[in-house]
Amino acid sequence: METMLANMIEEIMELKKSKDFVILAHNYQLPELQDIADHVGDSLQLATLATQLEKSRILFLGVDFMAETIKLLNPDKTVIVPDPEATCPLANSLTPEIVERYRNEFPGVPIVLYINSTLECKAFADVICTSANAVEIVARLDGQRVIFGPDKNLASYVAEKTGKDIIPIPGETGYCYVHENFKISSPLDARRSYPEAKIMVHPEVPKELRRLADYVGSTGQMLRYPAATDAREFVVGTEIGMLHRLRKTFPDRIFYPLDHAICSNMKLNTLEKVYRSLNEEVYEVTIDEEIARKAFKSVRKMFELMER
Repeated sequence: METMLANMIEEIMELKKSKDFVILAHNYQLPELQDIADHVGDSLQLATLATQLEKSRILFLGVDFMAETIKLLNPDKTVIVPDPEATCPLANSLTPEIVERYRNEFPGVPIVLYINSTLECKAFADVICTSANAVEIVARLDGQRVIFGPDKNLASYVAEKTGKDIIPIPGETGYCYVHENFKISSPLDARRSYPEAKIMVHPEVPKELRRLADYVGSTGQMLRYPAATDAREFVVGTEIGMLHRLRKTFPDRIFYPLDHAICSNMKLNTLEKVYRSLNEEVYEVTIDEEIARKAFKSVRKMFELMER
């Protein structure tokens, strides 16, 4: 089995080189996929990084809205994915019709959409944010009221940090099932099992869990937190793939999962599918030009606000 795995990885690396592809993988990908990637990071980090790469052919390992964002910021580059069915239920919980309805109901109130949203919804937004900069983006907007979607837990986190009146869309149905399903008892159990460990959780978890954590941050922020503390042990409250990234980045620290949280969509990508994707050069990501033009404005607004 190990020999077969090694042979497949070798074949993938040869295909990548011969076809001149660069492989980008999200932090939640399987460990073996992170290991074959040229770059690993969160969705916006990878999309931004792609704009700086000389290579014009990208194999992306993640889910569909992330691949769309890479294509949006890199329209002249070829982007392929191993499995076009790898999607995001959180992103799909919000529709353009819902966004438009709220805009009509609350005229003049800015609409901030999490990057974990479809391209069609981004086209209706005023500005996009990430889990890392959501608080800053909302804080820098004029006015006290903000429409925010689609993650209700990130919305409540932003409300706590900014003191603004956040209107969550689509409401109770907008959440990441991976982060929503953490048990409230998990941090308490972790305190008993690992009394010296710091608990860090993603802002997509419910506020009851955030209040029990030592640190709340995006995957990118989680990668910086261990270097900012003297702690040697950490309990990680996000998708299980993040532990591989943390353990590789900090081999001298110990990382435990808060729970065995798995995103089944992220795990649709496999070595076998990566091999086929490179060999047959499938599946190419395409986006509608008019939708992309509108969506790009909301992404550009995010960068403008962050430069203030």
